[in-house]
Amino acid sequence: MISPDDYIEDLLERYPGINAFLRERGVVCIQCGEPVWGTLREQAEAKGLDVEALVKELNQAFGEEEKES
Repeated sequence: MISPDDYIEDLLERYPGINAFLRERGVVCIQCGEPVWGTLREQAEAKGLDVEALVKELNQAFGEEEKES
């Protein structure tokens, strides 16, 4: 599962396509060819995004939606 406290560089390594997904929502993950440092929460909050909604959307899009027991 993707969490708000995951580091951007880790997400870029684990999930192909996540860079474009986040960029479309205003979160730039790569600048000058290097990953942006910090967590998903930090980057989303800096852009004024709803962190929990973004994480839910990411988990749905990248197949890691939390399963109900």
